[in-house]
Amino acid sequence: MWMPELPAFVPFFIGALIALVTTGKVRQAVLLITPVLSGLHLLTVPVGTILSFSFLNFELEVFEVDKLSLLFGYIFHIAAFICMLFALHVKDTLQQVSGLLYAGSAIGAVFAGDLITLFIFWELLAVTSVFLIWARRTERAYIAGLRYLIIQVLSGVVLLVGIVFYAYKHQSINFEFIGLNDTASWLIFIAFGIKCAFPMLHNWLTDAYPEATPTGTVFLSAFTTKVAVYALARAYPGTELLVYIGVIMACFPIFFAVIENDLRRVLAYSMINQIGFMVVGIGIGTALAVNGAVSHAFNDILFKGLLFMSMGAVLHMTGKIDGSRLGGLYKTMPKTAILCMVGAASISAFPLFSGFVSKSMVMSAALNNGYGWAWLLLLFSAAGVFHHAGIKIPYFAFFAHDSGIRTSEPPKNMLFAMSIAAVLCVAIGVYPQALYSLLPFDTGYNPYDATHVLTQTQLLFFSALAFVWLNLRNMYPPELPSVNLDIDWFYRRLFPAILTPFFAMFWAADRAVRGIFMRGVNGVLGLVARHEPDGILSRTQLSGSMVIWVSILLAVFLILSFW
Repeated sequence: MWMPELPAFVPFFIGALIALVTTGKVRQAVLLITPVLSGLHLLTVPVGTILSFSFLNFELEVFEVDKLSLLFGYIFHIAAFICMLFALHVKDTLQQVSGLLYAGSAIGAVFAGDLITLFIFWELLAVTSVFLIWARRTERAYIAGLRYLIIQVLSGVVLLVGIVFYAYKHQSINFEFIGLNDTASWLIFIAFGIKCAFPMLHNWLTDAYPEATPTGTVFLSAFTTKVAVYALARAYPGTELLVYIGVIMACFPIFFAVIENDLRRVLAYSMINQIGFMVVGIGIGTALAVNGAVSHAFNDILFKGLLFMSMGAVLHMTGKIDGSRLGGLYKTMPKTAILCMVGAASISAFPLFSGFVSKSMVMSAALNNGYGWAWLLLLFSAAGVFHHAGIKIPYFAFFAHDSGIRTSEPPKNMLFAMSIAAVLCVAIGVYPQALYSLLPFDTGYNPYDATHVLTQTQLLFFSALAFVWLNLRNMYPPELPSVNLDIDWFYRRLFPAILTPFFAMFWAADRAVRGIFMRGVNGVLGLVARHEPDGILSRTQLSGSMVIWVSILLAVFLILSFW
């Protein structure tokens, strides 16, 4: 189509520029054609393609293609097309333009061959994505967007400092294996960890994603965290610390997801849980584990996007997203309910659905490489996923009690976008070899052996049994209007409790000092401003007094001259 060295992000940036100056059908055509043309071109780009140039004594590789970057490039193009189609009915220039720029930035990041180029797209990801949150145009969205932007920019600053130290020590800015060896590598690791939503650094995700627009959340779910997963897979494979971090990520969100009432926030916690599986795979670092991690990232974009789309459709049609206010929607939104259940089956790793063929790789790698404890915890986490994402989301949105809401199916473009994602979820589950052929390593893995299928089937069966039993005995956490805090308890409760008295004392002292100062200033000004006969500027001064003052000044000058 065009020269192979043309960076894959360029069509998206050009498309965003055209979308900015067009309207109506023309803009809609641009939004859909851009990822299609760019994706078709990417299919023709061979592994090993590099576009580089010199800048300030650095060799910048703005487009470097290998199997790892190609895998993420393909799925980002698919995700961009699905997102654009899902948001096609939206008449909002801000969302549409920022959506294209955001997707282009993510694609630019995964094809960056050096750390400086990575940093540029890392920051562009933050700046372009925040508009998808602010586009909801509510006070909550605005404040959450600010918090999101601060954290994302902070990640970029940490990354930049790490890059400077790394370049100074290693005399190289190539984006390749880094490992945890020195201060620079730790700083880069922390920057990646912030965007990857490591434990204690994850709150920006559960805080901001549910506040975005119904279509904006779908965009957000596809790119930012997956770019971070890609960066970890390239720079830190085999870093054992990631196994521990990933296991924590996989386990802790399920407790918050079970009690959360906002169904999009449930999915945000679920996203951290799924990223945990990917991080574990990268930490193990074998060919099978890394394959499992990146293929699960590929699948997660599809099934998590499908779940976010189904909840976005519910929010779009009903204006509600709390589980306590929904229910019975299967009567008027049966197609959306079916598509949602396909996403739920995929994320729960049912055999013949996409989650099964990638998650099982990570768990097999954990068992094969002496991480039995990690395997057990991931198994527990998988059961939790089935509870909060596989059952809770469709059950409380479409079934459970009848909320009395009577609406209709969402616009056709939304249904079509969800259908594409659902078909891909099933297709990958039925024929995983198509995905495996794109992976970085050839391991000959077969997910459909008796052990895997029986283990997963038993896990799902007993998890479902536990849900039914808990529900019948009214022991399952009910959907109640509530605000649940996790790490944000520190800045929403603890810090204000500590800092409020301190700042009250500070501002009281400030008021006292300013009061004293202003009273003094006002006194002087009042004295000067008096024009009465006894005012300081109204008095008649005798010429003799001036002579006295001049004499005093001369005497002082004379004394100083002898000193």
